[in-house]
Amino acid sequence: MELNLAGKKILVTGAGRGIGRDIAIALAKAGCKVYALSRTQSTLDSLVQEYPDIITITQDLSKWDETRAKLEQIEPLDGLVNNAAVFNVLQSPLEHTEDQLECYMRNNLFSAINCTQAVAKKMIEAGKGGSIVNISSIAGEKAFPTMFGYGIAKAALAQATRYFALELGKHNIRVNTVPLSLVLTEMSRKSGDDVGLPVYDIMRERTPMGRVLTINDTIGPILYLLSDASAMVTGTDHRLDGGEACVFTTIQ
Repeated sequence: MELNLAGKKILVTGAGRGIGRDIAIALAKAGCKVYALSRTQSTLDSLVQEYPDIITITQDLSKWDETRAKLEQIEPLDGLVNNAAVFNVLQSPLEHTEDQLECYMRNNLFSAINCTQAVAKKMIEAGKGGSIVNISSIAGEKAFPTMFGYGIAKAALAQATRYFALELGKHNIRVNTVPLSLVLTEMSRKSGDDVGLPVYDIMRERTPMGRVLTINDTIGPILYLLSDASAMVTGTDHRLDGGEACVFTTIQ
C-alpha cells in the first residue's frame, strides 16, 4: 500500500527532538512540505542543518495568542501532528499544585486545541480536507504512580479529539489520537530515573511483544493516519502499545 504523502503540507509540533523530530524527518523524506515547530531554537537549527527544506517555527505553545498569530500566517495545511508536550512533575495526586496542573493543561491540552482550531479553520476556508493526529499516552487511559497531571491532560486530549472529529467530519477533516505506551526517548529515560522504578523492565514484562516501543515503531502508524489511505478513519484511539492493554497488571 502506497501512502502517497508527497506534496502534502504538514505541521509537526514538538519537532525539535524525540518523536516529533523523527516524524518531521520521515515526512520530509516522503516528499511533504514540513513545518517544524518547537520552543527551542537550537534544536530547530540542527534539524534544518540536516534537512534544509524543512520550515521551522520557534514558539512556546503555552502562549495561546502568540501561537495563534504565528499559525495564522501559515498557508492552509493538509495535516497537523500535535506532538508537543511536557512531562516535568512526577508526584502524588495529593501534592500537585495549581501551577503544576495549569502547566500540564496549557502545554499538553490547550496547546493542541489551539493548534487544531487554527489549522482546521484554514482548512475549512480553503475548502480542503485534512488529517489531524494528536499524540497521546496510555497514561491517559490508566493510572500510573506520580503521573497525575500528565495523565489527566492526555485523557482530556482523547475526548477533545472525539469532539473535533464530530465537528470537522463534514469538512472531510479527520482527527485521531495515537496513545503511546512507553517509548525509548530521552524524556522517558529521565522519568524512570525520577520515579526511581525500573520502568523499562516493568513495561517489558507487561507487554506481550516483549519490548518497549522505539520511536521508529511510532512513525508508520502516524504517517498512515496522515495519508489518504486512512480516508475513513476518524475519532479513533489508534493505540500503540505492543499488546500491553490486554494484560491485567499493576505497577508497584
